[in-house]
Amino acid sequence: MPAVRIDDLRIVRGGRTILDRASLHIPRGSVVAVLGPSGAGKSTLLHAITGELAPASGTVEVFGEPVPAGRPRALMALRRRIGVLLQGNGLLSDLTAGENVALPLRYHTRLPDAVIRRIVELKLNAVGLRSAIDLYPRELSGGMARRVALARALALDPPLMIYDEPLTGLDPIATGVIVSLIKRLNDMLGLTSLVVTHHMLECLPIADRVVVVANGGIAFDGTPAELEATDDPLLHQFMAGEPDGPIPFDAGRERPAALGG
Repeated sequence: MPAVRIDDLRIVRGGRTILDRASLHIPRGSVVAVLGPSGAGKSTLLHAITGELAPASGTVEVFGEPVPAGRPRALMALRRRIGVLLQGNGLLSDLTAGENVALPLRYHTRLPDAVIRRIVELKLNAVGLRSAIDLYPRELSGGMARRVALARALALDPPLMIYDEPLTGLDPIATGVIVSLIKRLNDMLGLTSLVVTHHMLECLPIADRVVVVANGGIAFDGTPAELEATDDPLLHQFMAGEPDGPIPFDAGRERPAALGG
């Protein structure tokens, strides 16, 4: 059973079809890099997995269970099994690093304060920031803040992690740290990780599979080696960063009938 199973997914927003007949099976325990041009539907795909967007048609399953529609409690239970690292971190500025990590534990559990404190210490230690537990977000560098946000996303021990542009705004050293953490934590904790990114050179080495979203669907689903060896013009245009090709720069242009892959 895959961690995520998407079959014939169609998502419509504001009268515009973002994804049409998209199918994707994500193996458990894998690191999957999700690539594609801006506005292609990468974030839409994630929102369908977390239940933020209901499909017009098709199915989405997470660990064998359909994503609930119209059932808030069931959807909340599903989301407890999904950790999300936002590119903006989402840390609350008036709370310390430790208090930020403790938020999901205080909201979703009735654990004693001493137990919560110990879990927070363990999560911060996992990202190399045990000593920053009492620092405020304004006292952290960009890379440190990203790691605190990662520790918070891991607070409830979710089996599925979603990273939304985790390397945006980071310097090369911080980028290397985050990439290493994604792979190490995935292997150490037995997670399944989806990494939405434009940083191909940094993320492809840690990816088990690569998914390219383009022109309203899944243009590619395979290994990094298969992506690098492809001669598909759509994928070649994206990998090479060419302005002209099957992927239109103007989102209003009619897209090709056939997708690469």
